[in-house]
Amino acid sequence: MSFWMRRLRAALPWIAVALIANVVVLLVMAPAAWVTPQFAKATQGHVNLVEPTGSLWHGSASLMLAAGPGAESATLLPGRIEWRTSFWPLFTGRVHMQMLQSQAMPDAVTVDATLRSATLSGGSIAVPAALLAGLGAPFNTLDLQGDVRLTWTDWRSFNRQAFGQLIVTLNDMSSRVSRVKPLGSYRVVFQAQGGSGKLDLSTTKGPLLLNGHGTLSEASTSFMGTASTTPDSVDNLAGLLNLLGRPTGPGQVALTFVH
Repeated sequence: MSFWMRRLRAALPWIAVALIANVVVLLVMAPAAWVTPQFAKATQGHVNLVEPTGSLWHGSASLMLAAGPGAESATLLPGRIEWRTSFWPLFTGRVHMQMLQSQAMPDAVTVDATLRSATLSGGSIAVPAALLAGLGAPFNTLDLQGDVRLTWTDWRSFNRQAFGQLIVTLNDMSSRVSRVKPLGSYRVVFQAQGGSGKLDLSTTKGPLLLNGHGTLSEASTSFMGTASTTPDSVDNLAGLLNLLGRPTGPGQVALTFVH
């Protein structure tokens, strides 16, 4: 064995240590900005983490809701999304992360992901109704006010197919386009079933009655429902009903969306 081969052989352990050290330093110093684009990609631009600070391991960002990629209207949720990422699961090909919204979540949720699948543990978050304006029409026109809470079961995704249930509770809602306050309280249930999902809207109380059913998939989205009023509120809510849909009878309009 030549002199240079012996020197190289002796140096190999130290080269390996240096490489491992550089990789560890790179991972430890990985900026929080590495995390945020994945949320926008996974939600097609509807849910975004912006203004990230910290690192991949311990950082935070603001939660922004938008109508989609490049949408002009977007709203920020007060407070920050904070996360902590476990280091050792990375060596088994997993990302294990705990996340908490500083002002709106009672308990932290866990994200457990691999290259093929991801699981978000069940949880809930309270958001201002004004945040819905970031979804675009008709929410930005109605300018809703009230208490909104999102509650979800364990949410699992496999190869771009999602499974889980999301419940949106809207209590004592009001709108700048109507003098009737409150308009009512509502419940929206979304059930993800792989490549498609079902949406159900119902009214729990109030003079404005909203009901309907819809289906969502990558190929199409449709919703069919009705908006109506109690007999003593027909005159006061006539203008709002005209904004919501096509009249189908006294004090009633059709809620139709097909894409």
